[in-house]
Amino acid sequence: MKKRTLGLTAALVLCASGLAGLPATSAQAATAPIKCHLTYELAGWSAIYQHATGSGHVTCDNGQRSAVSLSVHGGGLTAGKFRVSGKGEISNVYNLHQVFGSYAQAGASAGAVNSGTAQVLTKGTVSVALTGTGQGVNLGLAVDKFDIEPAK
Repeated sequence: MKKRTLGLTAALVLCASGLAGLPATSAQAATAPIKCHLTYELAGWSAIYQHATGSGHVTCDNGQRSAVSLSVHGGGLTAGKFRVSGKGEISNVYNLHQVFGSYAQAGASAGAVNSGTAQVLTKGTVSVALTGTGQGVNLGLAVDKFDIEPAK
């Protein structure tokens, strides 16, 4: 009877230790940050107050993807009308849902007819590096809120 109890106890310990190792491995894999990529189109205007809306697509290295709605609101010393097409690299996220939300944006711009833009946006530890080219006339310095939300 003691041999059987000892054998069952040893088997249970081995199974428990084997099972304990499985969640730890899965959790470690989930803790690695992924990169997400944004393609977008924005159009807007500014006359002290700045407003732009647009759409895009986010694709993450882990296979997650979503159509998104974009909006920019803010103020500063700005004037102009513009349309921008571009790309963005989103870093320090662990899943697609961390991409959504409001980012802080500050920047200076100047352009006439064809122009380019590059900006870095932040939301806590998440950052978005945007590049784009566009058309329009814009001039100014602004502090904005840049929102990325799932498309409806």
